[in-house]
Amino acid sequence: MNRYKTLNKFTKTNIKAYGIILLAFIILFPMQKMNMINNSLSGQLVPICTYIVMAISLNLTVGFLGELSLGHAGFMSVGAFTGVITAVCLQDAVTSDPLRLFIAIIIGGIFAGIAGFVIGIPVLRLRGDYLAIVTLAFGEIIKNIINCLYVGVDKNGLHISMTNVSALGMEGGKLILNGPQGAVGVTKIATFSAGIILIIFTLFVVLNFVNSKSGRAVTAIRDNRIAAESVGIGVTRYKLTAFIISAALAGMAGALYAMNFSTIAAKKFDFNTSILILVFVVLGGMGNIVGTIIATTLLYMLPEMLRGMEDYRMLIYAIVLILVMLITNTPKAKQMIEKITHKIRKGVKSNG
Repeated sequence: MNRYKTLNKFTKTNIKAYGIILLAFIILFPMQKMNMINNSLSGQLVPICTYIVMAISLNLTVGFLGELSLGHAGFMSVGAFTGVITAVCLQDAVTSDPLRLFIAIIIGGIFAGIAGFVIGIPVLRLRGDYLAIVTLAFGEIIKNIINCLYVGVDKNGLHISMTNVSALGMEGGKLILNGPQGAVGVTKIATFSAGIILIIFTLFVVLNFVNSKSGRAVTAIRDNRIAAESVGIGVTRYKLTAFIISAALAGMAGALYAMNFSTIAAKKFDFNTSILILVFVVLGGMGNIVGTIIATTLLYMLPEMLRGMEDYRMLIYAIVLILVMLITNTPKAKQMIEKITHKIRKGVKSNG
């Protein structure tokens, strides 16, 4: 325990973040394999992993960079649908589901990162409300484009149209995207194990980036942009780097999320999804990775836990959110949390 006290903040955060994820996997994975958890919870494991990745990646933009982005679901949708297209196209060439899922996630992340680069160049020159409005518009534009997109594959390759299915001109083949209906007939290959691996990868990327020279430059820009510029920090370059990393991780999460359902539509990645992820970040703590993981898990599961309340469950959910925001932002609450943490550490020390 004394050794733990001497560790720096970065190492402690690593231990807590990785420890929570690995502990959850050690407990839940055997239970899932032995059918010791109900179908409802088992079906939520992959979405929970997805939203944890989304919240951590958004925290990089909102918490560490200090910029308000309301279009994070747009990057998620880019990764989701490019991942689905990749997985379907590789279905005959790559018979291994884990390998095909891995390739789909990588491709989804690359395309989302490219979208982040294209959007970030003009957007990151804006600040405050203007940045939020433009990123919100980006998310809606992406959703509307996907709603008009028809994609199919046959022996001649990939066919794309923005008119209708007949305009694809396919000879047999398989329809992948069907306009407003989204991706249809998707083979579900996402797994809880893949979700845990993606969370660990996200933690590795974000935590190491934050603790690097670039990460310290990003936090310096957040704290005082003028002072950062005065010492020669390239504001646009570092902001764009953080934005692209955040977008790429969101795209990877989107690919994993899409491969967990047989049908996925663009309307799933709307403004409400971006706000939901932002709520996870704010309630978990701006720049607090461990808090983000805990808040995302609890708040995502809460509506399902309240399902028995029928018409009142969303009302109760809203009240809980308000109470959490009020309680966690008071000095007394922070002192109480510190005391509880201190007692837990004392208990661990005495038992050790």
